[in-house]
Amino acid sequence: MSQHVHIYGSNPLDAQAFINLDLIWTVLEHTVDEIYKVASVSLSPNVPGQIFLGIMVNPPKPADISYQMFVIESKEILESLRRRAHLMTDGFNSCRNVVCNFTEGAMYSFPQIKLPPKAIAAAKEAGKAPDVFYCLKLLEATGMSTVPGSGFGQKEGVFHLRTTILPPEEEMPEIMKSFKNFNDDFMAAYEGYSWSRL
Repeated sequence: MSQHVHIYGSNPLDAQAFINLDLIWTVLEHTVDEIYKVASVSLSPNVPGQIFLGIMVNPPKPADISYQMFVIESKEILESLRRRAHLMTDGFNSCRNVVCNFTEGAMYSFPQIKLPPKAIAAAKEAGKAPDVFYCLKLLEATGMSTVPGSGFGQKEGVFHLRTTILPPEEEMPEIMKSFKNFNDDFMAAYEGYSWSRL
């Protein structure tokens, strides 16, 4: 028996498509099911991720073969992070109108930027918060991506940015030199006025 239905005055292919709607709907349902499966895979950690997490929460014990290497590598990583924190803090504190507490116990540094009123006015004219304005100018000039402090609920009239201490240690001096050069140029462009309060 033919699956074709011929309706007088219509195209037989139109009728064929109508009869095959069931098949089309079934294929569509299966396709959607497969898309859900693929999407749900990303909700569960992959095997290497599970292994690394397991190692993090259950590090090698003193009796394990890998324990000595674990201790050496852990110490090297922590010492490098501490050196990077010093490089960044010292670099920020060497900049005009920038004050930064030592980064300790975190991977982020939060330098305070004392913006001149002329810079604050330029930010408002551009429709930006002053720290957002500074961070965007920094990004444009250096490629350094930072987060404006206003995203963290800072005190009125006080401006910060957040950055990480995670770039490779050997790149930190050049990064801080680039920041200092930008900051010097930025402050020179907006100087001649008193600074924002602390």
